[in-house]
Amino acid sequence: MVLGHPGLVLVDFTAEWCPPCRMIRPVLDAIASERSGTLTVYQIDTDENPRTVAEYRILSQPTLMLFRDGRPLLTLVGARSKTKLLAEIDAALRD
Repeated sequence: MVLGHPGLVLVDFTAEWCPPCRMIRPVLDAIASERSGTLTVYQIDTDENPRTVAEYRILSQPTLMLFRDGRPLLTLVGARSKTKLLAEIDAALRD
């Protein structure tokens, strides 16, 4: 399962009908490319995965969760710039 993937994983809980989700997609694509080899980015469609959504208590889209070796480190709700998102990820990794 994606959420049990080893290493660093950023999961984007998203939906096709969600405008902010479409806004953040290019940001996540850029981060996936820039951090290739150290960070894996996955999308989980909230409409198609209701059990996972309930398990992680996802209430809004987009919700981004950063995992290290399957353990959640950070949860963020809403679209943001690449600069801000990378700063938040890096801060969580330092803690």
